Amino acid sequence: MSTQPDNPLHGITLENLLHALVEHYGWAGLGRRVAIRCFTHEPSIASSLKFLRRTPWARAQVEALYVDMLNARRD
Repeated sequence: MSTQPDNPLHGITLENLLHALVEHYGWAGLGRRVAIRCFTHEPSIASSLKFLRRTPWARAQVEALYVDMLNARRD
């Protein structure tokens, strides 16, 4: 098994990533940054996970936002 020291997503589940984003931005802020319905209309972790697991383009945007959030915290 190889290590991925430069991959900030390594070892982070989608659920943990989503919890961190909601804690940092809130649902309204998350919906402004990634315009998908599961963030703007009756948002929940469960509905968001279901959508993101089935929709690669949305998951990529959410993962990119998470990496940006981590980089901003380091600066």
